[in-house]
Amino acid sequence: MESTSRATPRLKQELATYLLLTFGLSSIFYYILGSAHTLGLGGGRYVLMLMWCPGTSALLTRLIFQKNVRGEGWAWGNSKYELLAYVLPIVYAVVAYGAVWLAGLGKPDTSLFHTSAPRFVLLGTVISTMSALGEELGWRGFLVPKLAEGWSFTTTALVSGIIWSSWHVPLIIAADYNGGTGAPYSIACFVVMVIGISFPLAWIRLRSRSVWPAALLHASHNLYIQGFFDRVTVDTGHTKYWIGEFGAALAITAAITGFIFWKLRGRIETVSS
Repeated sequence: MESTSRATPRLKQELATYLLLTFGLSSIFYYILGSAHTLGLGGGRYVLMLMWCPGTSALLTRLIFQKNVRGEGWAWGNSKYELLAYVLPIVYAVVAYGAVWLAGLGKPDTSLFHTSAPRFVLLGTVISTMSALGEELGWRGFLVPKLAEGWSFTTTALVSGIIWSSWHVPLIIAADYNGGTGAPYSIACFVVMVIGISFPLAWIRLRSRSVWPAALLHASHNLYIQGFFDRVTVDTGHTKYWIGEFGAALAITAAITGFIFWKLRGRIETVSS
């Protein structure tokens, strides 16, 4: 059985400080992007700044309580975890979009993809990792190991997923970060997807003791789903209800992926940050 809560008052203070800083800093960019009703404002620089709010808050919280930034999982560790992290989103995306295409709920058209494969994979991975790292230093660099100090793996993964998905909701409601299907449907699919992938993200962070696999998983997810699969899928009528981060197909495969890693929770050792 997984252990019960071991949370100390200090741990709760650290988590509360982190969340207050994260949502406080993020609110600046919620307002800017929400007022413009688009994520494209300023060439996306405000989105990048927003993505670095969780990481910046994590570093500030560690400086406040620890007087240093140790514990983020800076070391690269065993490369098998980075490889697993990079490939995993491609696998659950292939299953999701493959099912959509085979069912005729969307049509693949690779002629819509105009970037060379080497440029897309190499340069795209670097750029995507730079932005994803801003979030992952917060969500998996700080939040997950701190939650794991006080609670079970199940609680750690679930709570981190709820917080992570909630952080996106203002953009779904106020900006154009949605599937064009109405906020309730977009939020429902997005929350299920995010909580689903929070389980492999938490698992791989705690198992590897490194933040880099989480950053690569997040980067690979964004790169291949937003940059390739969404781009090459043609709307056949109701496609928007099935594809993307706000569609049902990815929510389903992410939930299945999460269940698989939840079943593997016994392989996680308690990690102290």
